[in-house]
Amino acid sequence: MPSLPPRAPRTRLSRLTRPVYAYAAFEEFILLYPLYALLFHDTGLSVTQISSLFVIWALSGVLVAVPAGAWADVVPRRHLLAAAPLFAATAFALWLLLPSYTAFALGFALWGVGGALSSGAFEALVHSELDRRGAAEHYARVMGTARALGVAAVGTATLLAVPVMAAGGYPAIGAASVAACVLCGAAALALPEHRAHGTARAPRTAAARYGAVLRGGLAEAASSRPVRHAIALVVVITAVWGVLEEYVPLLADEAGVPARTVPVVVLVVWGLVTLGGLLAGAADRLPPAGLAVVTALAAVAVATGALLGSPVGWVLLGLGFGACQMLSVVADARLQARITGPARATVTSLAGLGTDVLTVSVYALYAGVYTLVGHAVAFALVAAPYLGVALTLARVRTRSGARCQRAAPDHGDL
Repeated sequence: MPSLPPRAPRTRLSRLTRPVYAYAAFEEFILLYPLYALLFHDTGLSVTQISSLFVIWALSGVLVAVPAGAWADVVPRRHLLAAAPLFAATAFALWLLLPSYTAFALGFALWGVGGALSSGAFEALVHSELDRRGAAEHYARVMGTARALGVAAVGTATLLAVPVMAAGGYPAIGAASVAACVLCGAAALALPEHRAHGTARAPRTAAARYGAVLRGGLAEAASSRPVRHAIALVVVITAVWGVLEEYVPLLADEAGVPARTVPVVVLVVWGLVTLGGLLAGAADRLPPAGLAVVTALAAVAVATGALLGSPVGWVLLGLGFGACQMLSVVADARLQARITGPARATVTSLAGLGTDVLTVSVYALYAGVYTLVGHAVAFALVAAPYLGVALTLARVRTRSGARCQRAAPDHGDL
């Protein structure tokens, strides 16, 4: 067993949080986000070809997620976090220098691998460093703020993309996106990291250590019921609303919102999503019963907002998505609190893998439902599983009420 590093005094949290927030913001400050589909179209790709690129993107992340998570338990996590955005930067450079289906496909594969490198490693590093400082209870607040900054960065990049595109076209958009990736990598190198030192019994080679942490992470996820439940909560909460938010512009269009006003709807929704991230620290103190109520209200708000298709509806939709963003961060915090072994990034990457797989399934489900009933009813039906999650959380409270009262921070299995 590796020996744990000594805990640092609960001071200088800004030494950790500043680069964490910078990383989260630069990672999402990509001016190509709202325009890459247009780039593909202008290059002559068909809808089928563009769809196949998204499949390549998803599959590359799925295939690399767990191996990358295990690697993040062997080598310095901040080095992987620094490398991850450089994969995306390489992808964007390929797209602009050699625009073709082959270059786009290779770029998406690189982007997917880069995303897998950071998935698990980022959460594990932040939690480990907070725990070392005796401040692990601040994990949800820190990660909630990081997610909120990421959302704000996407919105800012989207707004800036219009004048930058008008002034310099795709080359200027691509250069700005590559620059953001480089700054993201630099922020990663500024992250503090204190890893455990191995003992004489620890495997000596990197390959042996990799195998050990991979087996250890998989074993912990398989043998610990609280960890399994926490992973399932992360997967379901994150995947469902993550799919629905992609269709907000189409939902607004179906409701009769003029094209020039659709960005306003998106801005309202994402403003409330940002607020949800900022409230994650407070929500992390809720017991399972409280989380059950929030989850049920989120489902009702999303469904009602989509069905109304009015200004009040867009606010309700934003509140529902904001609650989902808040719950996603809380679910991740509960997972981090239940991981006890040294393979933290490996276990976390399993949640990322499950989220990716469920996301693909929800996309397929949404497409099928939409063809039958349209966007508004599809939103309401796809959000319905959150009611099941709420019921599950309420049952957790019922089963473990007495134990939760004696050990409030644990909140039972969830």
